[in-house]
Amino acid sequence: MRKFRNAIFYVGIIGGFSLLMYWIVLKGVGLEEGKDISIPQSTNSQWADFLTSLVHNVQHPLAILLAQIVTIILVARLFGWICVKLKQPAVIGEMIAGIVLGPSLVGMYFPEFSAALFPKESLGNLQFLSQIGLILFMYIVGMEIDMKILRHKAHDAVVISHASIIMPFVMGLGLAYFLYNEFAPENVQFLSFGLFAGIAMSITAFPVLARIVQERGINKTRLGTIVITCAAADDITAWCILAAVIAIVKAGSFGSAVYTILLAIAYVIVMIRVVRPFLMRIGELNTSKESLNKGIVAIFFLVLILSAYATEIIGIHALFGAFIAGAIMPENVKFRNIFIEKVEDVALVLLLPLFFVFTGLRTQIGLLNEPYLWKIAALIFAVAVVGKFVSSALAAKFVGQNWRDSLSIGALMNTRGLTELVALNIGYDLGVLTPELFSMMVIMALATTFMTGPTLDLIDWLFRSKKGQAVKETLAERFKLLISFSNPESGRALFRLAHNLSKKDKENTQISAMHIVDSEKLHHYDTDQLEREKFEVLITESKTLDRELTTMFKASSDIDAEIIDVVNNEEQFDLLLLGLGQSIYKGTLLGNVLGFTTRLINPEKLMNTVTGKEQLFQKHSFDEGLTKIMAKVKIPVGVLINRNFQSAEHILFPILEKQDVQLLPYAARLMRCNNALVDILFINVALRDEAIGLLQKLETEFPENLTVMESNTTDQLAHKYDLLITSAAAWTYSWEQIEYETMTETSILILSKPSKRSENL
Repeated sequence: MRKFRNAIFYVGIIGGFSLLMYWIVLKGVGLEEGKDISIPQSTNSQWADFLTSLVHNVQHPLAILLAQIVTIILVARLFGWICVKLKQPAVIGEMIAGIVLGPSLVGMYFPEFSAALFPKESLGNLQFLSQIGLILFMYIVGMEIDMKILRHKAHDAVVISHASIIMPFVMGLGLAYFLYNEFAPENVQFLSFGLFAGIAMSITAFPVLARIVQERGINKTRLGTIVITCAAADDITAWCILAAVIAIVKAGSFGSAVYTILLAIAYVIVMIRVVRPFLMRIGELNTSKESLNKGIVAIFFLVLILSAYATEIIGIHALFGAFIAGAIMPENVKFRNIFIEKVEDVALVLLLPLFFVFTGLRTQIGLLNEPYLWKIAALIFAVAVVGKFVSSALAAKFVGQNWRDSLSIGALMNTRGLTELVALNIGYDLGVLTPELFSMMVIMALATTFMTGPTLDLIDWLFRSKKGQAVKETLAERFKLLISFSNPESGRALFRLAHNLSKKDKENTQISAMHIVDSEKLHHYDTDQLEREKFEVLITESKTLDRELTTMFKASSDIDAEIIDVVNNEEQFDLLLLGLGQSIYKGTLLGNVLGFTTRLINPEKLMNTVTGKEQLFQKHSFDEGLTKIMAKVKIPVGVLINRNFQSAEHILFPILEKQDVQLLPYAARLMRCNNALVDILFINVALRDEAIGLLQKLETEFPENLTVMESNTTDQLAHKYDLLITSAAAWTYSWEQIEYETMTETSILILSKPSKRSENL
């Protein structure tokens, strides 16, 4: 009876209260007597009424806004992914997505769909929501600026930065002189028009530049430090100038704007002298997620909102207040990271794409319907590039940089990105820019951002050092291993494996360890700290094993492609070792290898398969990321399934496929370098004849270390091995999933292909 007690109680309580509810409704109906109650009657069928109600719900403002958000996020992520594959910042794809969804493409070819998804009356909601996203974004931008760098390393950078602002600003002002009569809106004075043209020419997108520097691995070089500092100084200066320009435009003249500018200066002084010390004290007392409660978070968000509100009231735009609120945050890296994590996903993934699409809805490329207008657009682009690129490069050369670094600084400072769109939208809202000119400048912002990567590649190609190639050829004579890991414990196991492969050949072996972080999750100011955290375990292990270790820390938006580039282009490695764990790099690489990390083979079943008597396997493929790496790298790839791997003292080589035979030189290296005991188990007995030559050499050279077996039973696999080595070809088939409790601690190394230098192993 106890078994059904809960069911009886459930039926009783639901049934009893349902009857009580029915009784109350019946009594309530009796209260309607004497009242003039009218029930709406419809001449339509119930189905027609349902469809009418459904259409009404679809057209509700909230439903339209939600549909817009879903569409925008999907399209923005799609174009962002395409740009990442083209080795461009994802923000370019999101900017393009905005233009695609606007009247320039969807609105032109699918006007009914565009009108239904983006009706004019809904654009106000979209604009205000996108402004919230911009406020949060500018808060993040402010937090990303490292004031320590500006205080200690800003000597040359300030010269380059301010030169890269004043020169394009003046060129933009000169351009405005020629465009004013034809392209300036009615009733807009030249001062306002010229100042906005100048600021549009002189902006640098600090967030985009910082990520490009990280992805190219130059953030720790002298060039990277200078250009980051230049961009930070440029960002602060440009936003201050923009605030002043907004004040002048709103006031109507420079004289009447003086009061606004003075009030803005007083606001900045209060934020730096009063609010910042208060926030610093809170940051000192709350440096961890555990101590950072909701009340503390509320204080910082309240400061953000009040700062944005104050600057909006003053007349210099809420975005400037958000930027200052981020810049005065406590300088503690962990503290800033906590806040960036809280804000970033909502701001960048959910709200910021709304701004791109709202900008795209304003961008009407179709208005440029004459060759003359495209010539004007080309002129704007040329002035922007010459003004920013040339001025930055010449200033860098003047302060003592070589030509390669000077041109690289010019190319990076020419990146405009999202920051340019923010300024252009402000100008559009203030009525300073016409739709035609706005569209031209949006095209300029896209083009100057897109050209940064190819320009840097061209500069690198022009100044490529032949000396570096000669060094590579010399180092190629050494046996070089590269381990790429996602977490420190995985890296430790891979390092131990690399050590076992070269223990007695240290002088002729080089081990390099690489960690690649998603550039979208890395902020330039915490790079050093994150690198120390990721490599701390490996550095300790290298001291324990008395091995030299070269470390590489990189940022990339496409981890798989970055691994391939490093292996194929940067060094002449002989073996790439990857760790298998939870989501190695973004969850796209390796994943769960066939969902089978605790099971080993059943030799009897395999014997049946290889003799053709019984097909018991289903064909499987590796994860897409791993397949891509194995296909494109020019060297063998080893994937380690780590089960607390310590040392390869006793190793099993099961021979199932022809590729397994080709891996036997690795057995020779392990016996030679680590004095390992190796058991070679021929599950496919027919392959023994193919391996006879290698076996004779191994038995002659390592008679006490080598055991060769053939087995029709599972008894041989019951032995506890330190490592099982198999080929990717054998692993491609799902081995019969019989779990052996005695072997659950055995680590497995899956090798993609034999080395071209097998004889040297």
